[in-house]
Amino acid sequence: MTKIQFTKMHGCGNDYIYVDTSRFPIAEPERLSMLWSDRHKGIGSDGLVLIERSPVPEADFAMRIFNADGSEAMMCGNASRCIGKYLYERGLTDKTTIRLLTLSGIKVLRLHLHGGKVATVTVDMLEPVLDNPRQFDKAADPGIGTFVSMGNPHYVVFTDDIGKVATEGPLLEYHAAFPERCNIEFVQVARDGSLRTRVWERGSGITQACGTGACATAVAAALTGRSPRCAEVVMDGGRLSIEWSQADNHVYMTGPAEFVFDGEIEL
Repeated sequence: MTKIQFTKMHGCGNDYIYVDTSRFPIAEPERLSMLWSDRHKGIGSDGLVLIERSPVPEADFAMRIFNADGSEAMMCGNASRCIGKYLYERGLTDKTTIRLLTLSGIKVLRLHLHGGKVATVTVDMLEPVLDNPRQFDKAADPGIGTFVSMGNPHYVVFTDDIGKVATEGPLLEYHAAFPERCNIEFVQVARDGSLRTRVWERGSGITQACGTGACATAVAAALTGRSPRCAEVVMDGGRLSIEWSQADNHVYMTGPAEFVFDGEIEL
């Protein structure tokens, strides 16, 4: 029986199981993500994240991420912040700027330290994509929101009832407009200008937070005149600061990352 050591971490409540594959190689991550993510019979999480050595010199490390349903995601902002904290505090790097290879490109993580620990992480999420003909069939547009890709697809709906994400989120995820399915955000602009957001994640359902979703929300709010290009996005699990820079058109996300516990599981 093989024993795998793992670490449970979360970013604003978006929780994943992290495995350092340089020490514990993982076969069948799709199956294990479904098995381990079960909150009644497994470890319990929104999915499984593999921390890997980079296969290319342009990046320091690489990540693969699998949703709770076993599907592989392109990118996760909350998970990337957690990886930055993991790498630094577990002694795998002494860098405070880390280049992380994902399926949606290399993301630069900037670690902000306090007392020798990683307090927050800023992730350069690169440029938003506002039109993706391969995924977004305008003829079948649901017609109620804004499409933004942050390496993975998001559909942002502004509403006075963000609780509707529980019933309408799964319908929109599988809408004909999104043949590869889509992440859904329901957003209400608060009196203080912050963007109160609830998320239906493709492959995981309702989650406490979504980093790429927060970025897509801020971009959609700026595009529709509901917010300036710097915004606070408040999700069920916490708050993220998002800047859509005019200088380089990149989206920068800053937020916390937390350890929950370490464990060992048998295969």
